[in-house]
Amino acid sequence: MNWNDEVDVLVAGSGAGLVGAYTAAREGLRVAVVEATGKFGGTTAYSGGGIWYPANPVLRRAGVEDSVEEAIDYYRGVVGDRTPRELQDTYLRRGPQLIEYLEKDPNFEFTPLPWPDYFGKAPKARLDGQRHMTPSPLAAAALGGLRASLRGPLDTDRLGTPPPDTLIGGQALIGRLLLALAQYPHAAMYLNAQLTELVVTDGQVTGAIVEREGARVAIRARRGVLLAAGGFEASDELRGRYGVPGAARDTMGVPANQGRALEAALAVGADTDLMDQAWWSPGLIHPDGRAAFALWFTGGIFVDQDGRRFVNESAPYDRIGRAVIARLEKETLTLPYWMIYDDREGEVPPVKASNVSMVEPERYVAASLWHTADTLEELAAKIGVPAANLTATVGRFNEICAKGVDPDFGRGDEAYDRAFSGGEPPLVPIERGPFHAAAFGISDLGTKGGLRTDPHARVLAASGAPIPGLYASGNTMAAVSGTAYPAGGNPIGASMLFSHLAALHVLNR
Repeated sequence: MNWNDEVDVLVAGSGAGLVGAYTAAREGLRVAVVEATGKFGGTTAYSGGGIWYPANPVLRRAGVEDSVEEAIDYYRGVVGDRTPRELQDTYLRRGPQLIEYLEKDPNFEFTPLPWPDYFGKAPKARLDGQRHMTPSPLAAAALGGLRASLRGPLDTDRLGTPPPDTLIGGQALIGRLLLALAQYPHAAMYLNAQLTELVVTDGQVTGAIVEREGARVAIRARRGVLLAAGGFEASDELRGRYGVPGAARDTMGVPANQGRALEAALAVGADTDLMDQAWWSPGLIHPDGRAAFALWFTGGIFVDQDGRRFVNESAPYDRIGRAVIARLEKETLTLPYWMIYDDREGEVPPVKASNVSMVEPERYVAASLWHTADTLEELAAKIGVPAANLTATVGRFNEICAKGVDPDFGRGDEAYDRAFSGGEPPLVPIERGPFHAAAFGISDLGTKGGLRTDPHARVLAASGAPIPGLYASGNTMAAVSGTAYPAGGNPIGASMLFSHLAALHVLNR
C-alpha cells in the first residue's frame, strides 16, 4: 500500500466520538479526524447534549448521594441480558472516571440537569433525575474561526434561522471538544472526508481509504481506526435491509449518516447486533412532510384511526415510539395518529419541545395537518375517525382527569410523566371548544444497531474475537443499552465513554 498520510489513530466521525480523538491527542498520539460532511458535530450537535453517568464528580459536588452499584441494579433491571454484562458494567463504572479525566482540562465544564430515569418503576430508578447532566453553555464567539465549521442547530439547518450566540446542549459539547483538540498540533481535523474502506494487513486493520475533497487518500493508522461515524438512519436502503421501522426523512440524524463506515467494517468481517433498532420518539408532522421528535406535552391525548387512546402520552419518548411501532407491526394502527386537545392554549398543539420549531399555523392547516372544529363530532369527521368513538374517548379521559388517576394507560404514574407538570399528574381535560387535532408520526434520534464490541470498544468478528486495530463507538457501535432506552443522556454518554476507552486501549498497542 502506498500511503498518502500516516497517523497513530484515525477517527471517522466528529460527534461525541471526538472524545476518543481528544484522548489520543492528549496522550501524545498523532490523530486525524475525518468528517464526511462540511460541518463538525454529527447528530450530537443537534441533540440536547444530555450525559448519563450516575455518581459522577459533577453530581457528587452538587450533593447528590448515589452509587454506581445502585445504577447498575437499575440498568440491569431495564436492559437485562440483551447486551453483555461486562459491557454494561464498563459503561456505569468508567463513566464517572471519564468526567474526572475531562475536568482536568479547563475547556470542559458540566452542569447538573435533573432528568428522571425512563423506567421509574424499575428497582433503583432515580426519580429526582440526579444522574443526568449537560455541558455548560459556551459563548459561540469563543470558538473563533472554528464557529463556522460547527453543525446546527436543527433550526439553522432546516429552517434557516441564524446560529445562536450561545451554544447549549450538544452544540456546547462539540464546541468544547473542538477547542480542546485545537490545543494539540498533532491532531488534524478534515471536513468533506468520507471513510469508504478499511485496509487490512496480515489480519489487522492498518488504515483506511478516505475520499477527501474528491480524491482518494490512503491513511495509515499505526495504532488503530475508531469508527464513530453515526448510524445509518438516513439511508432508506439500509433501513429496509435491516428492518428498521420508519423512514429516513423522519430521522433527527444528519443526512450523511448513510452507514458507510459500518459497511466498511462489515467488509472486513465485523459482526453486528441490534440492526433493526433505533432511538424512537413520537414525531410532530411538519408542513414539509417530515415527522420530527417532540416531547413535553402539556395537554392532549393521542388517538388512533378508530378514535381511541392507545398509549400513555406522557411516557418517555422511546417508550411511546415503541408502543406506536408495536401497533404498526400488528397492523392495528395507521399513520398519522392524532393529538386531540382543546382551546385552552389556542390552536397550536400543547407541545413545548419540538426538535424542529413549529412554523406558522396556517401552513399546518393548509397541509391538512392541523384541524379545528366547534364540536368533537365535527373534528372526528375532519380527521376521519368515528365520531361516537372520539366523543366517548374524550369523555372517558375527562373522567380520568377528574379522578386524577389514569387506570387505562398509567399516565402520571411515573416520575418522568410528571416532570413537565410540576410533579402533578399530567391529566388536563379536553373540554373547552373549539377542539383541535394535530397529525403525528414516528421519528427517531438515530439507529442504535451497529458493530459488536468488547469493553475496550474493540470491534468483534463473528467468532467473537477482536479485529486487531479496529474500534467503534456511538451509533456505529451496537448500543450497550440493547433494545431499551434507560435514561436521557445514555446515547451520548456511551459514545463519549467508549471512544475514550478505545483511545486508551490503542496506547498500549
